[in-house]
Amino acid sequence: MSIDFQGKVAVVTGAGGGLGRCHALELAKRGARVVVNDLGGSMDGTGGSSEAAVVVVDEIKAAGGEAIANGGSVSDPQGAKSMVEDAMEAWGRVDILINNAGILRDKSFTKITVEDFQAVLDVHLMGAMYCTKEVWPIMREQNFGRIIMTTSPSGLYGNFGQTNYGAAKMALVGFMNTLKIEGAKNNIHTNAVAPVAATRMTESLMPEEALKRLGPELVTPAVIFLCSEDAPNGVILQAAGGRYSVACVVENEGIDLGADATVEDIADNYDAIVDLSGAKPRNMLQLAQQ
Repeated sequence: MSIDFQGKVAVVTGAGGGLGRCHALELAKRGARVVVNDLGGSMDGTGGSSEAAVVVVDEIKAAGGEAIANGGSVSDPQGAKSMVEDAMEAWGRVDILINNAGILRDKSFTKITVEDFQAVLDVHLMGAMYCTKEVWPIMREQNFGRIIMTTSPSGLYGNFGQTNYGAAKMALVGFMNTLKIEGAKNNIHTNAVAPVAATRMTESLMPEEALKRLGPELVTPAVIFLCSEDAPNGVILQAAGGRYSVACVVENEGIDLGADATVEDIADNYDAIVDLSGAKPRNMLQLAQQ
């Protein structure tokens, strides 16, 4: 099966380097017209220049593709609006949104400031919300849309020094889980990718030998699939060094201790309560019917 994006328009945030650049280049190679967004700031989100986005646009054009650069900040509602307006003015539609932009302000919870916590939430969570809010009515009108959240193993499983980043990344899963329901009737599929890749955001977190095996281009096939016509809806697709897998929240059968259960009953039956044999994903309707 060959996947192409002829006639489709994509907005990729944080696309001046790393994962976002790879996503933008591959989408353009497969026929999409791409808004390459990048604030061009430092790793902690300070500063800014659209130069990185322009370089990627030049790469796309040199290869025969169509792209425009945008230097708006995803953490600013007007910045998010500007990139969608640029797409609509240039091409009249938006089919794909890849929420990829991110920053790091890693510190242990003892040392982290409220400002550092808020800044990371503003970019990863609120930035994805602002951009999604701008494309949502367009995709509803088109009766088509593909939205990708970039979550992380740090959110799914935790990582020392990343309470802010982990909280933001797991929040994106919750965001996705409701959007998948609300968008389904309009053929808007919302998914998440959980990448492990060698980028400037991870170069200080992993050994050099590991980084050599984790090129960002090895994450892009997962993202491109989630942008396609045949994309699932509400999936967390993990990608690392050519290995792909699914992460999901599951629930076990548990044990019914009755309305008179005490804390001692829970303690006495804890092993049965946490036994994951036969655990499976559930949805809200299934929970309500229990």
